[in-house]
Amino acid sequence: MDLFTEQIKKQLQEILQKLQNKVTIAFFTQEFECDSCKETHEFLDEFVALSDKLEMKVYDFKQDSDIAKEYGVDKIPAMVILTAKDKDNGIRFFGLPGGYEINSFISSLLEVSGQKHELNDELMKRINAIKKNVRIQVFITLGCPHCPGAVSNAHHLAMSNEHISADMVDASSFNTESIKYSVSAVPKIIINEEHELVGNQPIEKYLEIIENL
Repeated sequence: MDLFTEQIKKQLQEILQKLQNKVTIAFFTQEFECDSCKETHEFLDEFVALSDKLEMKVYDFKQDSDIAKEYGVDKIPAMVILTAKDKDNGIRFFGLPGGYEINSFISSLLEVSGQKHELNDELMKRINAIKKNVRIQVFITLGCPHCPGAVSNAHHLAMSNEHISADMVDASSFNTESIKYSVSAVPKIIINEEHELVGNQPIEKYLEIIENL
């Protein structure tokens, strides 16, 4: 059964025409797929078929554990957004990027394809000064209209600095992590395991924490 109606497919195809270069989605699942893995796999099959500039590579989380480790994939379902030449920009999606979150998913694809999100000179100067490794996790729910903005801000930071990686994490799919980080409201942003923000915060708020790590 198709997940997208013909009308939605047409709308998505129009948006995906803006992709400048090819993008590879590295999808991590397992042989006997969990419910959310199966649903995410079906979503990606339909989505990737909408543009000839999208390609999906499927990896088994256990059998391809060395590749998963290389990309920092520690749970499934997971997607790593790569350039056509397999360059990793630190952009991750853990869980199905559906509902409102399809907006941050499309935004990341466009950005990795070469449609650069412009940040002002002052912000770029601060971002370029970051030399330490930073992992940003943004916990979301698919029905949250404020979450895609928080995810996109984290992904903009990852795209702008090779030391930063940024994960979308579906709180409902990863209960253990949600409990670990006391996720009771979304978006909840965790930076390097111990620093947190709540809400769709501007990039400046992320940087205030990162600069003081």
